[in-house]
Amino acid sequence: MTSEDFVPAGFDPPTSLTTDDVRLEPLGPQHNDADHAAWMSSIEHIRSTPGYPDGSWPPPEGMTLEANLADLTRHSDDFARRVGFTFTVLDPADDVIGCVYLYPTDSEDWDVTVQSWVRADRAHLDTPLADAVAGWLAADWPWERVDRCGR
Repeated sequence: MTSEDFVPAGFDPPTSLTTDDVRLEPLGPQHNDADHAAWMSSIEHIRSTPGYPDGSWPPPEGMTLEANLADLTRHSDDFARRVGFTFTVLDPADDVIGCVYLYPTDSEDWDVTVQSWVRADRAHLDTPLADAVAGWLAADWPWERVDRCGR
């Protein structure tokens, strides 16, 4: 997929969203340690979150810090190439508490699929985060048909 297939030429993707509880910024290798710790501490919670129905992520056995770094590097590269947009979710103290993924869909019914998760100890932010992202997508992104994965 080319970036023109996912976002229009000339579209400048937003790089942040801030609410009272969270701040989003593009996910990258600089988040590796905190991202790894966040999802490794919450595997069961994430696997039960809407949008992760196939149970393939996160892997129940976890992954190494090195494998996570490769994953974050891939997400960062996707962002740079405009073929997918992944954001880390930070709390007011800049601690990683989750992620948001905006990626193309194989379905002709949708323009984008959005998935998000938060750490188990921040489960109360799951729905507010998903709702804030939905509003952000409607206001600042080019897609009209957003698959919120059952949210």
